[in-house]
Amino acid sequence: MESLWKLFYLLEPAPVTLIVTAVAVTFGSAFRALNYGKEMERNRDFSEASITLDGSQALMIPVMSSCSLLLMFYLFSSVSQLLTAFTAIASASSLFFCFSPYVTYLKSQYGLADPFVSRCCSKSFTRTQGLLLLACTGIVAAWLVSGHWILNNLLGISICIAFVSHVRLPNIKICAMLLVCLFVYDIFWVFFSERFFGENVMVSVATQQASNPVHTVANSLSLPGLRLITRKLELPVKIVFPRNLLGGVIPGENAPDFMMLGLGDMAIPAMLLALVLCFDHRKSRDTVNLFDIPSSKGHKYMWYALPGYAIGLVTALAAGVLTHSPQPALLYLVPCTLGPVIVVSWIRKELIELWEGTVPNLNDKARQVEV
Repeated sequence: MESLWKLFYLLEPAPVTLIVTAVAVTFGSAFRALNYGKEMERNRDFSEASITLDGSQALMIPVMSSCSLLLMFYLFSSVSQLLTAFTAIASASSLFFCFSPYVTYLKSQYGLADPFVSRCCSKSFTRTQGLLLLACTGIVAAWLVSGHWILNNLLGISICIAFVSHVRLPNIKICAMLLVCLFVYDIFWVFFSERFFGENVMVSVATQQASNPVHTVANSLSLPGLRLITRKLELPVKIVFPRNLLGGVIPGENAPDFMMLGLGDMAIPAMLLALVLCFDHRKSRDTVNLFDIPSSKGHKYMWYALPGYAIGLVTALAAGVLTHSPQPALLYLVPCTLGPVIVVSWIRKELIELWEGTVPNLNDKARQVEV
């Protein structure tokens, strides 16, 4: 009974904020992926077309992830600056991708002029895009200097959204294959890696801080002021929240300073949500508005997968509180998201259609999503 009282910790500001943020990012990533796909189809622009995974590619993701994990486990200090530089570039491009639709919307609403200034990679580059890219670069630079957890989360969320938008799953068969493999991958590296490598590889890599290249440059140029304010970085491969957020209580004496959730624990379920969201959208002939989703006959599978994700995440956090040990989030997220979709589609006799990814060719304009 005493251990059950510890579950009230999940009502503290930090866990609640983590859960709400993760659910919102997962839903937002899926919806952005759907809109991005429709935008590419409408504009006949396939220069930035998304990658659709096949079976072999899905099987290679856990293998490559394991190799990357071991590489960072053994050589993290040697490659941390390279990882930071690569992450900074990826973060800037991801921020640009996420903010571009809002800038376009504001231009259309206020009729702002936006002359072309150059062409890059066979694409026109406008003044507004240049300013947006400059702003995104500034945000990344602020993260490099300060290493603040809010900026870290902003960059991580943008990478998650960009990844889900550009990497697609064609059907539930490939999705189930990927999720099951990552289910095993997560369990092994969290629960059993210590037996083989002498240390929990997943936790070790997740908690390591990368060298800051700005700090290195400040040292080489003898800039004491910049050297003092820069520090090692939490790479935005996870979202983090201080456990004492808004004065929350920290259970246990040796609890880490931050709660964290890996980007994969949002991005992988978001790929499933994007798949079922696209399936629901193509099955519906009605125009679907974001605010009318609950009353529309489309998006039916979304409302089984998304609550399942929230339940799985709460269960994972509860298990971590009760056991005082890190938990593989996909152990709980995979059954809670994939399970309801398969069961409901089987009851509705749509499992074969969803399993093989065959959907009717409906008019795109009639099925445009308005956000």
